[in-house]
Amino acid sequence: MKIIRNIFRRKIRGALTIFGIAIGIFALVVMGSLAEKLNKLVQGGLEYYGTRITVQDAKSGMSFFGGTPLSISKIDEIKKIEGVKNAYASVEMLKEDDISGVSFGVPDSIGGYDPDQMKDDPSAAMLTIATGRDIQKNDIRKAVLGSDMPKKLNAKVGGTIKLKGKDFEVVGVYDKTFSAPDNSISINLPDAQELYLNTLPAAFRSSVKKEDIATSISVLVKDGFDPNEITKQINEKVKDVKALAPDEFKKQIASSVAIFNLIIYAVGLIALIVGSFSIINTMIMSVTERIREIGIKKAIGASNFRILREFVLEAAVMGLLGGLMGLLLGWGTVRIINAITASSGQIIFLTTPRLAIGSVAFSTFLGAFAGLYPAWYASRLNPIQALRSE
Repeated sequence: MKIIRNIFRRKIRGALTIFGIAIGIFALVVMGSLAEKLNKLVQGGLEYYGTRITVQDAKSGMSFFGGTPLSISKIDEIKKIEGVKNAYASVEMLKEDDISGVSFGVPDSIGGYDPDQMKDDPSAAMLTIATGRDIQKNDIRKAVLGSDMPKKLNAKVGGTIKLKGKDFEVVGVYDKTFSAPDNSISINLPDAQELYLNTLPAAFRSSVKKEDIATSISVLVKDGFDPNEITKQINEKVKDVKALAPDEFKKQIASSVAIFNLIIYAVGLIALIVGSFSIINTMIMSVTERIREIGIKKAIGASNFRILREFVLEAAVMGLLGGLMGLLLGWGTVRIINAITASSGQIIFLTTPRLAIGSVAFSTFLGAFAGLYPAWYASRLNPIQALRSE
């Protein structure tokens, strides 16, 4: 009867331990999926914005959505610098003036470019058309939507959307890039200049020409020239502008994301560490209740290593089962949340294969590691003393 009670207690403790590990892995998967989505956004942004030097007005503070207007005439000065392959103007602005609502990731934006100039930019290769067509040189009041925008705007190719009070016909939708273009609307540069001019103070509008307005200038560098050196020359030779090199842009983004990732994964790891103590407690209790069993095994020839291996394997299996259960719970949860938020064009979580495999592998390793001390203790038991144990 006592043996049956001990077995039953071990099963209950084992189940509770597996559940505890599952909760830890659940937290790790959910938080990790949030981090994976963020990293995907950032990586896409680095690929999109990190191929060129970005030049803005010296007082703009390096904002990629609006900022202080910049004169397109600066392009002529920039092109005179040795090593500059091309330079083109763009107008970027937030779709809504008020973005006080809760949003994850990059805010919805409007971008105006010269389609002919964009063809020279390597980042243009990221933007492929899913349906419809791209913006063309002479388009007026035409728009191409990023992949997340059709749901947000309830729009489709051939339909009409309103941008800053103006009607635009949707002529195309881009493929998903997991970066800033997914939440953007692309229009022709003259249309963007008109919309942006109307957002400026009335006193300022009368002093500028619409066709001379930009929010930034993208500079492409010739092969064999150092972008950092070109950036330095732009800052020295072109007045009232501030240039940011691709490397500096990547450094600024990477440092901020690293802190965010650390916070996210720390939450999941704390939960897992708590789970590891549960494994240690369970395995110690298991050894205590099975001392006679261990003594019998050692008496008939079981080696210390075999006893050690048996208990470590048992702990690893608990870690594996907890990891699989936590992965299933976490994956299901993020799928449900994504399904709810997808109607508004927001995909918050991204569960990648490396996250799934890494979570289960880590929980298995953690289980084996947590069971190492109890297993070592069991393997060192004196068989004679173990057999005398009640």
